[in-house]
Amino acid sequence: MSDQATDLPDLRETVRRRYAAAAVQVTEGRTACCGPQAVTIDENFGSGLYAAHERDALPAAAVAASLGCGNPTAVADLHEGERVLDLGSGGGIDVLLSARRVGRTGRAYGLDMTEEMLALALANQKKAGAVNVEFLKGTIEAIPLPANTIDVVISNCVINLSTDKPAVFAEMFRVLAPGGRIGISDVVADDALTSAQRAERGDHVGCIAGALSFAEYREGLTTAGFTDIELTPTHAVADGMHSAIVRATKPLTDGDELPQAPTAEAEAESCCGGSGC
Repeated sequence: MSDQATDLPDLRETVRRRYAAAAVQVTEGRTACCGPQAVTIDENFGSGLYAAHERDALPAAAVAASLGCGNPTAVADLHEGERVLDLGSGGGIDVLLSARRVGRTGRAYGLDMTEEMLALALANQKKAGAVNVEFLKGTIEAIPLPANTIDVVISNCVINLSTDKPAVFAEMFRVLAPGGRIGISDVVADDALTSAQRAERGDHVGCIAGALSFAEYREGLTTAGFTDIELTPTHAVADGMHSAIVRATKPLTDGDELPQAPTAEAEAESCCGGSGC
């Protein structure tokens, strides 16, 4: 698998600074009438990839901070009662949308390494009144959750930014319960493009240079243990570079059962037992 041979700690810090600045831009970019200003990249990235009714249902700051290349909640097929984890959750748009879909008996976690984005996400959670949401500080290469505790992992144009993608794939597999799945939007390169050619089309922090090819992505997920892998390009973001939907499953082993939706009794217990209701 082909990652950049740059100084990796410096590259991660560059990514952190870029997204910290984006969070500050949204937090401080308020006007008297119109709320926060959206972070501008281009038409291939950002809140325009969400349906109007989804944007309208969320705090303006969560929408303005959207920097992704797709809408993973639209393809993750979330169900009532599921536990969903968003890797690189930013201002919280996908976490808050997920929380609505999984309902009071489900839970939506957001993971981000950037203090400024976490502060923005917590403010957006409060404005949205979302009680089944939890934001965590950490990196996507070392997820601070126990094994086998998540039903669905989502992410929106973040895995391409990682400097250790095999670790990300391994961590996704670890935290997923058997039978769990991923529904990810990410930038993926044509197999014919070399790492150098990807770098010519855009930098790492701009979600281009660090992207895997379709074959590399499939290989990485297979090595981590995933099955039923699907990579579906949706739109071009540069020459030979695509926003793509990535789906895969953590297979069941002997004795495993698919996660079941909570019973009515469990729902009542959850609501009254301090889970955030």
